[in-house]
Amino acid sequence: SGGGGVVTLLRLALRNLLGAGLRTALNVTVLSLTFVAIVATLGLLAGLDHQASRAMVDAEYGGGQLWHPSYDPRDPLTLAQAHGPLPGPAARLVGEGRATPILAVQGTLYADGRVRAVVLRGIDPAQDVLTLPTRGLAAPTDDDTIPALVGTRMARTAGLGRGDTATVQWRDAEGTLDARDLRIVEVMSTTVQSVDRGQVWVPLETLQALARMPSAASLVVLRPGEELPAAIEPWRPLSPEALLADLHALVRGKAVGSAVVHLLLVFLAMLALFDTQTLAIFRRRREIGTLVALGMTRKRVMALFTLEGALHGILAGLVALLWGGPLLAWFARVGWGLSAMADSYGFAIGDRIYPTYSPRLVLGTAAFLLLVTTVVSWLPARRIASLRPTEALRGRL
Repeated sequence: SGGGGVVTLLRLALRNLLGAGLRTALNVTVLSLTFVAIVATLGLLAGLDHQASRAMVDAEYGGGQLWHPSYDPRDPLTLAQAHGPLPGPAARLVGEGRATPILAVQGTLYADGRVRAVVLRGIDPAQDVLTLPTRGLAAPTDDDTIPALVGTRMARTAGLGRGDTATVQWRDAEGTLDARDLRIVEVMSTTVQSVDRGQVWVPLETLQALARMPSAASLVVLRPGEELPAAIEPWRPLSPEALLADLHALVRGKAVGSAVVHLLLVFLAMLALFDTQTLAIFRRRREIGTLVALGMTRKRVMALFTLEGALHGILAGLVALLWGGPLLAWFARVGWGLSAMADSYGFAIGDRIYPTYSPRLVLGTAAFLLLVTTVVSWLPARRIASLRPTEALRGRL
């Protein structure tokens, strides 16, 4: 029967495979190394994407943002016009504690004997939409200084520490220059550089009063899980997916670059398997002739050799599970350490990347290698279709 024939072929193929000894061990080892290397690299990129996305959502993007029509975070020169009163739906979200407004004003910081361009960002100290430690902004200072929050990168480049003072200058809504002293009440440590480098956080109401922009905001950040208002023109609603599009595109570009190395590894592994299958057909030509002479069809003989090649991939998967599974689990737990230079790359990842291995990644990689292994095993087996049993029995093929 068909089922019995398949079982017979499977037993015969497994016996031949195990009987090959060292050749099978080498092929299985190379295939398992290729499988683990691909999963480890792609898992590292997936972990980078997940880790950076989560950090940016928690500290900056929330459940989405509503932008003033003139607001462009990449162009600080537009900040002078990028403010206005909140539209009705946004004001209701803020009033219900489901969103927090932020006002951005271009400024100049005088600290440590140097001048630096900064963005003053006003935020409600009592907000809990973002994970920024803004509670310290509510504490009154001993003098007339403005309480300010900066990140560790900003503090390092400006030579500031907790309790230090600096002078900040800005233009108000009427274009008049004004200046006040800041007192650093908190230095936050965050992996999200866009809320750190060149950013000085101050109380929202204080910045609105000093900039003569009462009840104004440049953007509104929604609490994670909140639904963006549908009609809020002329303000622009942006979902977390839209805000993270650049990050996802960058990670995809890195994945495409690593695919070159993956294809090279697969090519070397398949070349070794192809040579093994070709050599096996040449050395076992008498066996092939005997099988055909005993009544086995050429297609079944081709299927036998193709199945032997495919079993290389299956065995490689089992071997990779035995040694690669614990290794990848350990790798996901300890992560990949980064040098101090990684902080300049622009990723919100901190000093370590923790890989993420999804079932789709593992099963997809296994299916890809099994498919390629089967095709590579079938290519040399095609010659059996033109086999003459008498020539094979005499050792010709």
